[in-house]
Amino acid sequence: MFTSMYVCICNAVTEKMIRQAAAEGVHSLGELTRRTGCSGECGSCADLAAQVLRDAHRRKRAAFSLPLVAQAA
Repeated sequence: MFTSMYVCICNAVTEKMIRQAAAEGVHSLGELTRRTGCSGECGSCADLAAQVLRDAHRRKRAAFSLPLVAQAA
């Protein structure tokens, strides 16, 4: 069983919560902080939180990317 790791200990924000926020339209660390509190206290998790957020959006784009027209022909 996979358990989500804590990214922000101060506010108990997990990787799964960040990925869910990204799926709901959060695009920046500032938005993530407002929504979840992540990185709102000591800030030591800011880099990891931003990385998880970027990765979530990268995966979403990859899942929905369309082939180039030239490749399809």
